Amino acid sequence: VQLQAFGGGLVQVGGSLRISCAASGLTFGSYAMGWFRQAPGKEREFVAVVSMSGYSTYYGDSVKGRFTISRDNAKSTVYLQMNSLKPEDTAVYSCAANRVYDTSPRASYEYWGQGTQVTVSS
Repeated sequence: VQLQAFGGGLVQVGGSLRISCAASGLTFGSYAMGWFRQAPGKEREFVAVVSMSGYSTYYGDSVKGRFTISRDNAKSTVYLQMNSLKPEDTAVYSCAANRVYDTSPRASYEYWGQGTQVTVSS
């Protein structure tokens, strides 16, 4: 199983960015997909999760109303659209796969991918 996040970069405060995570080696449509982030010196933080079908989503409080998670099962890819970015959104963003759609920020995920760096500058 491989989960590869990409699309990160440097963006100004208030800007937007879309990151992606491409999956291989698993039946993508059978897994809920989550996004997490980790800033230097901080614990990993839950960002968002999308159900297997894509119809249900759940967000962490810090990104609610600004970020949108979506998926394309035909492309085995999950996306995170990030708007109104703030300096505190700076982190490495990683995706993960879970056989269960669980909205708990502490849910266990079976597979994790390498992250992509997002830096928000003022």
